[in-house]
Amino acid sequence: MGGDPLSWLALVESPDQVCVRYRISPFSEAFRNKVGSLEIRQIPTGIINRMRLSSSLWGTNLLLQRKLLPGWQTRMLKSRVSNLVFDFDDAVFLRDSYHPKGFYDRKRLARFQAMMEAADVVVAGNHYLAGRAREFRSHSQTYIVPTCINPSLYPANNYQREKSSPLYLVWIGSSSTLQGMENQTPLWNTIGQGVDEAIFRVICDRFPKWDSLKFEGKVWAKTTEAQDLASSHVGLSWIPDDPWSRGKCGLKVLQYMASGLPVVANPVGIHLEMITQGVNGFLCKSPEEWVDAIRWLRDNPEKARTMGQAGRAVVEERYSIRAGFEAWAKILKDLGQKKTI
Repeated sequence: MGGDPLSWLALVESPDQVCVRYRISPFSEAFRNKVGSLEIRQIPTGIINRMRLSSSLWGTNLLLQRKLLPGWQTRMLKSRVSNLVFDFDDAVFLRDSYHPKGFYDRKRLARFQAMMEAADVVVAGNHYLAGRAREFRSHSQTYIVPTCINPSLYPANNYQREKSSPLYLVWIGSSSTLQGMENQTPLWNTIGQGVDEAIFRVICDRFPKWDSLKFEGKVWAKTTEAQDLASSHVGLSWIPDDPWSRGKCGLKVLQYMASGLPVVANPVGIHLEMITQGVNGFLCKSPEEWVDAIRWLRDNPEKARTMGQAGRAVVEERYSIRAGFEAWAKILKDLGQKKTI
């Protein structure tokens, strides 16, 4: 960077992907004001189109998000750009939790290794992902920037409810991650039986078949998700204890906390980084612990509100767009200084 603003090109699989909306797009204005510029462009499909793109990238400062290319394409890309930064927020070197062939894929791992060895800087969404990256590269050029959100877009819940009124337990996510919730139906049944006031609110593009539970489905929409969260009382998150899920970066937990909701989750992966037991939520192992935590939140609304406020403070301090951009700006500044030495 050397004091001069730089122009950056971000190549992404789709500008509409969640990872782009929360890890790149929110920083565009700040880039223009404080770094240089940031253009977001979709990676073309087909080898001919990619070769044409590669030919146009001489001297470019490139931010490549998530996409693992064949080794020869990665090396060609590296030879043409001035700076190559790779950003990822999932265990892209593995198949997902529900793939019939299992987690491990030699081709993905080989592509991941090639990218880790080629990139000038790697930015990972959590400590687990950074650790895997550092198996193939320098620790000093591997950074952690968590997924970030804008808390001002989320009205905070004031946690006012009558004792006899419903207690909304909310889950937000995609149809792919809903599989994990569906696999835990016995747990939700236990909660439903142990907390009479509980209504499960699912914000998604499809809904589970929970015939025995009090359940409310809300079709996800960008214009309504914040209000659907703010009108709930407790945020729920459950992820499998497996290698793929340890790469998750906790977007739904961030959304709950930004909305002023206490969070109840299992003690796996990113949950351990985001949730402090008894401060902004509860980490529960057994069904009995889940029921006890939700009952406590039901019976202690003032303390539940305090928990929600603590969670929002965590978002503002560590996971806000401002905090994320400060981290990115330092990374790119350090990269520029190293390149000019």
